[in-house]
Amino acid sequence: MRPGQREPSVSPVTSLVANGVSRIPGGLRSLARHGTHLAGEAVSVLTGGSPAAPAKADKRFRDPTFADNPVYRTVMQLYLVWCAEVSSAVEEADLNWRDKELVRFVTGVITSSAAPTNVLLGNPAALKRAFETGGASLVLGMRNRLHDLRHNAGAPSQNKRGALRVGEELAVTPGAVVYRDDVCEVLQYRPTTDTIRERPVLLVPPQIGRYYFMDLAPGRSFVEHAVAQGIPFFLVSWKDPGPDQREWNLDVYAASLLQVIDAVREISGSDDVNLLGLCAGGILTSIILAHLAETGDERVRSAAFGVTLLDFDEPTPIGMFNQGPIVRQARRRSSGAGTLDPRSLATVFNWMRPNDLVWNYWVNNYLLGQDPPVFDILAWNADGTSLPAALHHQFLKLFNLNLLAKGELHVLGHRIDLAKVTIDTYATGATTDHLTPWKGCYRTARLMSGTTTFVLSNAGHIASLVNPPGNPKAHYFTGPEPGEDPEEWRAQATEVRGTWWEH
Repeated sequence: MRPGQREPSVSPVTSLVANGVSRIPGGLRSLARHGTHLAGEAVSVLTGGSPAAPAKADKRFRDPTFADNPVYRTVMQLYLVWCAEVSSAVEEADLNWRDKELVRFVTGVITSSAAPTNVLLGNPAALKRAFETGGASLVLGMRNRLHDLRHNAGAPSQNKRGALRVGEELAVTPGAVVYRDDVCEVLQYRPTTDTIRERPVLLVPPQIGRYYFMDLAPGRSFVEHAVAQGIPFFLVSWKDPGPDQREWNLDVYAASLLQVIDAVREISGSDDVNLLGLCAGGILTSIILAHLAETGDERVRSAAFGVTLLDFDEPTPIGMFNQGPIVRQARRRSSGAGTLDPRSLATVFNWMRPNDLVWNYWVNNYLLGQDPPVFDILAWNADGTSLPAALHHQFLKLFNLNLLAKGELHVLGHRIDLAKVTIDTYATGATTDHLTPWKGCYRTARLMSGTTTFVLSNAGHIASLVNPPGNPKAHYFTGPEPGEDPEEWRAQATEVRGTWWEH
């Protein structure tokens, strides 16, 4: 495909579903048995003898009508026993873990889309609201739907656009740009305490997200918290690449980050720095650490990783992307455009949790006719940046061949061997993270040779990072230095109330 030529409009979710469906017949050998069992469960529902009930966390069926009205109760129970049977069939399927993750994704898309609560007649709460508002909620829902068709690629909006603005409600910790090159800018945040710590911290965010997700609303900003602890804090803001930057790859980003480290050292007057790599920013951080170890460079004193995967042979939901047809189509898409559109990746991630991240907003915005919520994390999530095609292709290869964990990646003329990293490291995982599950993050803590601390936080991928003090539900686990078995580590770990920010 020639540069600038557009890839045919095939949704990444459609591609995943098509590839997943192709694996179902070979993997689900017991469909007849499950069909027979489902028929029995359906008879039990229809005769009033089924105990089927939604999970405690399932918000879709909380309206009392589902318990009180026999018709709605029957519809709900038939749906629930069908979902349970589909899930059971998938778990029993004879598939390798990558194919199983893909089939889980596909069946999750199908079963969540078939929920009765996604349509007006199957959603008693929406019907009640329509009656109470004299139909106004339906009119508002139609307006919301038309808006999303025009402005959000047809997907239900997760946040009210424009309600939170960068520099006004978000990213308001006082800071200044102190360095810039073709690839990034660096912001400096000065401590707000009389006593200032000696060594600065440099935060390396993912290349596909805006810098300010750790500087959200006041009181929820990690940057604000850090400077209140007397830490000289610096933050990388990656530039949003366009087609002209299609060739930016790991060499380009690594060279830029090395220059940033030197700039931070010069500005702070410190001989070395501490790095904090978050999500995919942790991948680049690990590469820099291995490069410095290989060259005998001591510019970095210690490093921390937040919800970062480095070993992609660990069974994780994102492992489903490591399928030949999926990888080839992803490469063609970014090659044609010069970049990977952040919306395509966000769409896939949303469909990995469809009830929470798709249909929840469908019901709220369209059936109930309510505005999307105003929430800082969701506002940041809708404000993504692109990935250059070359970096996207490298990431695909890195994931597919597990180059980092195997020591087979070469950047800046050196082999990246994580085992040569001997500085102290700190890694976090999150208990309900669906993108980088905690056991994979635990493996990150074991790939390097220095003293390592692993902390397991509650919440999901981003919520575990944006986890300020004062949340009564916040807690985390600390334990011994990570060994071979993550479950053994967790069994020995101690639960601590509060946030890992204060650890």
